[in-house]
Amino acid sequence: MTAPTDNATPKRVLLAKPRGYCAGVDRAVVAVEKALEQYGAPVYVRKEIVHNKHVVETLSDRGAIFVDQTDEVPEGALVVFSAHGVSPAVHEEAAERSLRTIDATCPLVTKVHMEAKRFARDDYDILLIGHEGHEEVEGTAGEAPEHIQLVDTAEDVDKVVVRDPSKVIWLSQTTLSVDETMVRVNQLKNKFPDLQDPPSDDICYATSNRQTAVKTMAPSCDLVLVVGSKNSSNSVRLVEVALQSGAKASYLIDYAKEVDEAWLEGVTTVGVTSGASVPDILVMELLKWLGERGYGDVEEITTANETIAFALPKEVRQSRVR
Repeated sequence: MTAPTDNATPKRVLLAKPRGYCAGVDRAVVAVEKALEQYGAPVYVRKEIVHNKHVVETLSDRGAIFVDQTDEVPEGALVVFSAHGVSPAVHEEAAERSLRTIDATCPLVTKVHMEAKRFARDDYDILLIGHEGHEEVEGTAGEAPEHIQLVDTAEDVDKVVVRDPSKVIWLSQTTLSVDETMVRVNQLKNKFPDLQDPPSDDICYATSNRQTAVKTMAPSCDLVLVVGSKNSSNSVRLVEVALQSGAKASYLIDYAKEVDEAWLEGVTTVGVTSGASVPDILVMELLKWLGERGYGDVEEITTANETIAFALPKEVRQSRVR
């Protein structure tokens, strides 16, 4: 019996749900939009408000000015802190420059900051699992630099030295792969059997939900396309999770136009998802692009329904910034 030809095999798309914007990202992006509406351009934003190229470009076109450091913001101007959070030192720098601030830190990141401060007060050694150089990690570590050690790789586990092995706790960057985090936790527990777990799960619900959807979908996919930017940790993780879960291939793209048509050769089922900082318009553009190439049958794979929402920062719920 001969294998069916491409023409005889129906092409389809499996569309992950949940995907795209999470509550923390939505809150941060709307905070910048509201600030522009209420106070006019320019509104300065320290770092990228969220890690997505399209979002940053769109807000730039509306009058947001993105800067790397607080000292790039003119004295007395309005600055928004990104969803990834900042350290106390950044708040102090802003105060010294008389900046008006809107803190758009995701409340789930704020929760990890509070945990770091609490355990530092109790004189614990804190092992922060995360990626070196990521803005969220820098912000969290800045809450208690004398108590926090970053654990990124297996080699970092070997280097960890603590004062009292009975007073050690781990925290994590919210956007990591759940599986990746637990590998590192288990390595740490082998070294420190009394290592304590955080009081609540640090991995963000949205990160976990998007990974679960991909795990469910990936075994049926010849190819998984993840819409997201290269500096988006949770988007990069989705590609890794897709491959680990059985997808034959997976790629990260910002826009549909970045898809290499050679990736579609011999592909019957394409999985589509997007990172937590990706507006759904980019996914819809990808579905349109795939539909034009014969992948018009779209089936949504739902593993969770997200209803959580966060209140906007108080400064954009009021008439003026203090």
